[in-house]
Amino acid sequence: MFELLFKPAAELAGLIRDGELTSRELVEASLSRIEALQPELNAFCHLDPDRALAEADAVSAGDERPFAGVPIAVKDTTAVRGMPLTMGSDLFGDFIPQHDAFLVRRLRAAGFVVVGKTSLPEFGILPVTEPRRFGPTRNPWDLERTPGGSSGGAAAAVAAGMVPLAHGSDGGGSIRIPAACCGVVGLKPARGRISRGPEQGDDFLVQDGALTRTVAETAELLDVLAGYEPGDATWAPPPPEPFAAAPERDPGRLRIAVATQPAVEAPLDPICRRAVTEAAGLLASFGHEIEEIEAPWRGQDLVEVFKLVFGTPVGMAMVFGGMLTGREPTADLVEPLSWSVWEELQRRSPVDYLLARTQLSAVSRAVVAVCEQFDAVLTPTLAQRPVRIGEIDACSDDPWEDFDRSSVFTPYTPVFNITGQPAISLPLVQGDDGLPAAVQIAGRPADEFTLLQLGAQLESARPWAARRPEAAVA
Repeated sequence: MFELLFKPAAELAGLIRDGELTSRELVEASLSRIEALQPELNAFCHLDPDRALAEADAVSAGDERPFAGVPIAVKDTTAVRGMPLTMGSDLFGDFIPQHDAFLVRRLRAAGFVVVGKTSLPEFGILPVTEPRRFGPTRNPWDLERTPGGSSGGAAAAVAAGMVPLAHGSDGGGSIRIPAACCGVVGLKPARGRISRGPEQGDDFLVQDGALTRTVAETAELLDVLAGYEPGDATWAPPPPEPFAAAPERDPGRLRIAVATQPAVEAPLDPICRRAVTEAAGLLASFGHEIEEIEAPWRGQDLVEVFKLVFGTPVGMAMVFGGMLTGREPTADLVEPLSWSVWEELQRRSPVDYLLARTQLSAVSRAVVAVCEQFDAVLTPTLAQRPVRIGEIDACSDDPWEDFDRSSVFTPYTPVFNITGQPAISLPLVQGDDGLPAAVQIAGRPADEFTLLQLGAQLESARPWAARRPEAAVA
């Protein structure tokens, strides 16, 4: 039964629809797998087996919903009715929302069965998943290394076959970084593609998405999650046809830029560089025009500005957590890095934030102007191999130093949160060290369709879905 959890979600739904498999059997397999691997991976922070099995029992053969009866996990940034919402922090206590976020409602409407919630670093700040409240999540490829963050629990769960696919969110690389660390596919959709309601409105940096094994699954799930919800102030324009069609469509000859200079000073690991070189060669073999360019984000000193724009929603989450629990944020209820963010925000004014947003918007226009000359831009996803557990520590004596160190690990992803462009991480290479190595492809604004086409081409040349970490073989 565990083998089933490595099959594509649409195929699993088809087996249930045809009566060859029941949802209960599949959900039981997922829960058993989680029980077996949770002690060493620690990917989940909450499970709800009774409710999941009850929902599975309500799915019968012939159910025409596209993913009827398939188990899925939701990242603990998002409201799921009847499940704790903690953001990885003690500040939220044991708060349990009594509603589903819009995206969870869409998952349920498509037939998914939510088995539980995956772990993240406190408030999703760091690109490693080691919250003080729940302890570190470990990479299935190497238990001494991070699965990335902030959607680290989701990526580890998918890579290890605990669930076929999982929800994630991305404010600076938080889907793409763990996808790269764990050898799965991670797409950050275009700004406004997926509604963040009902709690949140437009978000300059953060978008929701998913961690999957294949480009086709990513495309199918994007069709489920994408689209306007009542009250959305802005939203991305719809694609020319359903995203699920993209992997089957030939994109024709495209012009693709290659940029390997990071946004901050950071050495590029040879395996990460090799992944880009191989991807460029494969894309050229498909007939695309490849051109190396000077990265348009090179020389832009964005770290301090990004900290303010990224940190403000963190502060809002802390206020929200305090409102829910009736407690003021204090140093003992949050981690040192979160408290440092909070203290820094107290020294800033709303004008500081608006000026920072304006500065990032100006940089965004300059970057997009260069990217518009191409159909896509190819970069590494990470500059380094997945760091070891404890190497980046939100509870250190100098948490800002750890935050800055994290930017050297992940200097390629935040720029596309700033610009709002869609970007996808693809686990193209398996390094000599046994760990995955990924490439990132960014598209023109609102053009996930082309990214999915290119991703499917690379996947056809280097199939990765059958690769399994040692933790997933048992």
